[in-house]
Amino acid sequence: MRKLVVKEWMTLDGVIDADTMDQWWAPLDSPERQVHIKEGFQRSDAYLLGRVTYELLAPNWSRLPDDAMGGVASILNRIRKYVVSSTLTRADWQNASIMSGDVVEEITRLKQQPGEDILIDGSATLVHSLMATDLIDEYRFLSPADDDGNGQALL
Repeated sequence: MRKLVVKEWMTLDGVIDADTMDQWWAPLDSPERQVHIKEGFQRSDAYLLGRVTYELLAPNWSRLPDDAMGGVASILNRIRKYVVSSTLTRADWQNASIMSGDVVEEITRLKQQPGEDILIDGSATLVHSLMATDLIDEYRFLSPADDDGNGQALL
């Protein structure tokens, strides 16, 4: 059975804030951080996103060349994406589809299919809604920066 893995970039006090990414993400980006991110995506073949995270990521990543961020753009554009939303009617990012029915049942079915990890990135509302379902197999909480300043600290 596939694992459902939640990966969150967050502060130690639990802040997950995309509106201030320019303050805590971009200044700390590094080749080491990009390798760490890429390795996480390489262990996955499905990407589960909430609507807000999808709308944040899709416009930028879908337009990047394959070699952007050390090849992460290529992975993100190729990987199968499932967008959980009751309001979206279409998902235009390559290999994206909308999950809008019984999400727990759909994710359970997805986990039973052969394949690699299913990764949830961000999507705090979705993650919170899944926490009581026993569907989440692993949490990877990462801080904006560890002691070396490269943002690879697993909490």
